Amino acid sequence: MSVLTRDEAQTRAQILDVERYTIALDLTTGEETFDSRTAVRFTARAAGDTFVEVKPATLRSISLDGQPLDPALLDGNRYPLTGLTAGPHELRVDAAMHYSRTGEGMHRFTDPTDGETYLYTQLFMEDIQRVFAAFCQPDLKSVFAIDVTAPEGWTVLGNGVAEHTGQGRWTIAPTPLISTYLVAIAAGPWHSVTTEHAGLPFGIHCRRSLAPYLDADADEILDITRACYDRYHEKFDEPYPFDSYDQAFVPEFNAGAMENPGLVTFRDEFVYRSAVTDTERQTRAMVIAHEMAHMWFGDLVTLTWWDDIWLNESFAEYMGYQTLTEATRFTDTWVDFGVARKGWGYDADQRPSTHPVAPDPDAVPDSASALLNFDGISYAKGASALRQLVAWLGEKDFLAGINAHFARHRFANATLADFIDNLASATDRDVHAWAEQWLRTTGIDTLTAETGTPEPAAPTAPNGNGQSWSLTVTRDGSRPHRITVGAYDHALGTQAGPGHLALRDRFEIDVPGDGTPTIRPGHRPALVVLNDGDLTYAKVRLDTASWDTVLTGLSGIPDALTRAVLWNTARDMVRDGELDPATYLAAARTHLPHESDLALVQGVLTFAAGQIAARYTAPENRPAALATLTDLCRDLIRRTEDGSNPGLRLIAVRHFIDAATQPDTLRTWLDEDTVHGGPELDPELRWRILTRLAVLGATDETTIAAALEADPSATGREGAARCRAALPTPEAKAAAWDALFTDDTLSNYLFTATAQGFWQPGQEELTGDYVPRFYPEATALAARRGPAIAEAAGRYAFPAYAVDAESLATGTRALEDPALIPALRRKLVDQLDDLRRALAVRTSADR
Repeated sequence: MSVLTRDEAQTRAQILDVERYTIALDLTTGEETFDSRTAVRFTARAAGDTFVEVKPATLRSISLDGQPLDPALLDGNRYPLTGLTAGPHELRVDAAMHYSRTGEGMHRFTDPTDGETYLYTQLFMEDIQRVFAAFCQPDLKSVFAIDVTAPEGWTVLGNGVAEHTGQGRWTIAPTPLISTYLVAIAAGPWHSVTTEHAGLPFGIHCRRSLAPYLDADADEILDITRACYDRYHEKFDEPYPFDSYDQAFVPEFNAGAMENPGLVTFRDEFVYRSAVTDTERQTRAMVIAHEMAHMWFGDLVTLTWWDDIWLNESFAEYMGYQTLTEATRFTDTWVDFGVARKGWGYDADQRPSTHPVAPDPDAVPDSASALLNFDGISYAKGASALRQLVAWLGEKDFLAGINAHFARHRFANATLADFIDNLASATDRDVHAWAEQWLRTTGIDTLTAETGTPEPAAPTAPNGNGQSWSLTVTRDGSRPHRITVGAYDHALGTQAGPGHLALRDRFEIDVPGDGTPTIRPGHRPALVVLNDGDLTYAKVRLDTASWDTVLTGLSGIPDALTRAVLWNTARDMVRDGELDPATYLAAARTHLPHESDLALVQGVLTFAAGQIAARYTAPENRPAALATLTDLCRDLIRRTEDGSNPGLRLIAVRHFIDAATQPDTLRTWLDEDTVHGGPELDPELRWRILTRLAVLGATDETTIAAALEADPSATGREGAARCRAALPTPEAKAAAWDALFTDDTLSNYLFTATAQGFWQPGQEELTGDYVPRFYPEATALAARRGPAIAEAAGRYAFPAYAVDAESLATGTRALEDPALIPALRRKLVDQLDDLRRALAVRTSADR
């Protein structure tokens, strides 16, 4: 499929104005294809040639201004429109289109629980041409009027209010001007919960088999939705710009969610059929807030070209966390951002594929390259930059600039230059210089603290009883930072963990400063924390005495966000070879039993298990690392026997299962269908236990098949696929490999589950021969099945646990293959850099 270049998009935008799409979709024509009829009204500003995109199974007919054109002229996914005259035109296209099993275009899913079928669109970037003919670029906004014919008993959802006119026919209210990639349809026998708010219809929808679970959480989901809606109307002058607000939880969705105007689609794992922690509920709430922010930034005002994707994602990421904090019971969302999302940005920014938050337009020459920038930089780093901007600019001026941006570009498109000009109009600060330093540069600054006693000639800080201490912050990097510094002392006579610390002082400084140390009153604190409050984006390095205090007293620091900054520092130091992984594990063992914030416990255990034990620790040392983790989790399980902290207990149980090296306890839990003292096993815990037993060689196909018969749901199928691929036998690995790389019938979710099961730490001898096979076979797979499966293959099917020089050399040579499609190449570049880092960490730990 040809990708659209930026030059082609600019040329077409100069030629065309697109007024209206009238679309008829018939979803009753079979399981493989659906019918798509499109009429596009557009105006050519001058005579010339252009093209329209469509990717049909069969192009039955096409006409321009009533004159038939030859369907055989379709060239791949482009139909040429030559000899256009200046003035109005109407293009009509009649085609049969393929359903998708990869989450792109019109995805079709049959629920194994009850046999019901569901359809939904994911038209991001260029996938609209998989559903109907269109001029696929974000700056050719138009009105979309859609009619859908669906099986009787189905409900059809769209960007506007949908009316059932009888005999399976649905008419969706025409949209205001929106971009092509934002059109959305969802059809099926949905279970729906509806209400009204602020005079608009609100609805939440899911598969019927998930109805009890959605109903259980409907009040929470709708309360979050209403609270965010109201808070955004307090922040933004522009009212919500669409006629309804539906949220559909759909199966096998590749992303977390998609901001389609009036019909946000979410992965339906957010409809919880098993127990979850409050942090997981907070994550769902944040995604709701994030997607609603897009209704203004992304939908009302849309990027002109994909180089400005950060304008959508960074803004929604920042607003999602901030608005959730302000408007809901989730008041500590920035802790989760700090320990979970920010590391995503830091990691991406240190790889060879790093790019500026706002890349130069020439660096995004086409839509394929643009797709690669949906990463930790465009989301987490961009949101961190905006948080720093708000700290520097002040929220009042920031919102004034945002509202000016909305007013000037409503139902239109805008660029980075427009955004910065509108912010600058609301302040006297030099926002343009800030943007050059923060948005146009790559990499992470490192801020290092040095503390000491002021020189005798230096002035003594007042109120210090004649004592003072000095702070010098050095910066390795180029960005300006406005940071908070926290000074902490040991507090005596408390019962708050290994070593409680009390905040003495917080103060703000600018980095770089004027070159003179900051002088503060009193003796040197036990702990000095740079970036206390986590308002900037930078690595932090502490002075030696402060780091010693962290190792003994981290859990005794009163503020969770401060603890998040310090756990991130420890994480960075491990990744950079400055802290032995065993020391990180020891700190986790010491401090997590006293940690009260679930996001921190989850974040630290995830890094400890997924990176340190699985990748950074040499095979001969892995049993000791896993023993530390299981010992820690047993401690957490014991400490929560009274039922006072079910979320912490659930985290501990999950991680105990994943780290177990012996099957006895897991078998007991599975046989008794409960963890002693709770929780009772739910589907997620049963499949988690069975997966670990499969890895350990302590279960078999008969047991897996029986578990699938007991839970024949979509997640049950995924669990069984994961278990089968994890079995430590040559036959199981061969069958899984064939399903991944030869069969081509796996849906996106079943592909992912199989890949997750295949590679396991400790099975290196069994899977070693597959390492060199991965690269050519993944390259061929990506060419056959496209970017979504390519991304899944690069993320989940990559031999991440083959941490050795030979594996790295094999992968590096594979990057020379010209057949690699961009989506897979990017994932391989990132994965190989992570592999290189893991190898370096192991080497430094062995010294």
